[in-house]
Amino acid sequence: MAGNTYGTIFKLSTFGESHGKAIGGVIDGCPAGIELDLKAIQYDLDRRKPGQSAIVTQRKEPDEVEFFSGIFEGKTTGTPIGFAIHNTNQKSNDYSHIKDSYRPSHADYVYDEKYGIRDYRGGGRSSARETASRVVAGAIAKQFLAPITFHAYVSAVGPLRLNSDPSSLDLSEVENNPVRCPDPEMAAEMESYIKQIRKEGDTIGGVVSCIIKNVPVGLGEPVFDKLHAELGKAMLSINAVKGFEYGSGFEGTQMKGSAHNDLFNLDGTTKTNQSGGIQGGISNGMDIYFNVAFKPVATIMQNQQTINSSGERVAMQGKGRHDPCVVPRAVPIVEAMAALVLADFKLLKRTNKI
Repeated sequence: MAGNTYGTIFKLSTFGESHGKAIGGVIDGCPAGIELDLKAIQYDLDRRKPGQSAIVTQRKEPDEVEFFSGIFEGKTTGTPIGFAIHNTNQKSNDYSHIKDSYRPSHADYVYDEKYGIRDYRGGGRSSARETASRVVAGAIAKQFLAPITFHAYVSAVGPLRLNSDPSSLDLSEVENNPVRCPDPEMAAEMESYIKQIRKEGDTIGGVVSCIIKNVPVGLGEPVFDKLHAELGKAMLSINAVKGFEYGSGFEGTQMKGSAHNDLFNLDGTTKTNQSGGIQGGISNGMDIYFNVAFKPVATIMQNQQTINSSGERVAMQGKGRHDPCVVPRAVPIVEAMAALVLADFKLLKRTNKI
């Protein structure tokens, strides 16, 4: 299987399946001498882990990371950083009923067709559990990138949507509710809605927005490796992601150029930020902001028609422990992938000029 490594200089390769012994990864290209806060890494993992609230999957995994290499006396050594997160709460029997059947909107059918074999236990390699490894690498990238900071939050769940200007939000509220929405009133509405959807045996999608602050000018390579193109690729590599937009996004298509242009201040900043902090594929020093759309989780607790490996039409219903809405747990994943993109570009920037 190809495609298990992300990055050009700051690289992450991941391994493992949802119901295997462990998942993990190897980070290569991380500079030496970075003093790591291991508690901060675990904190981000705790934000992603299952079982953290009543509105996410109730699979109970501690998701404690164990490092094997690349760190000595609390600092990175410049050598590959190897790590693993052990799976401790698998219930593989929850998937025995789909051993020969293909779940609608899952990767089951295409994996079987592509590889001739599939791990049906929780989706195997296609499971979103793989993203825990990305969170570990992203947490290290964040520490390398300081003082750049990453602030992702839930801006929509189904039809419930924040209409506030991102700059007016109190981002300190994000971790004060299980939905991770910075507006307490909207967060309460979203939480009630997700619980209602779960009672119906159904799922719902949503949007995670992200603001990156203190970004220097000059990150991103023009032409094929534009900063926004790499952010888009990184976000679209996350399970269940269906769309990515940055800056004014699709709403910008309804504006005239005279209203959309970001006019300069004398210090090089801009009066507006329709560009979302990126111009010509390169960061311009303004805040970078973007939205990531997540589809409803494909596993639902309702009867659905599907087919099996013999090409027969069969009925099936989801079993086990699944998220009714993935976006609350996706917040740290979005931050992690954004950090991996910027870490790579920060190292590439060192080659731009003397």
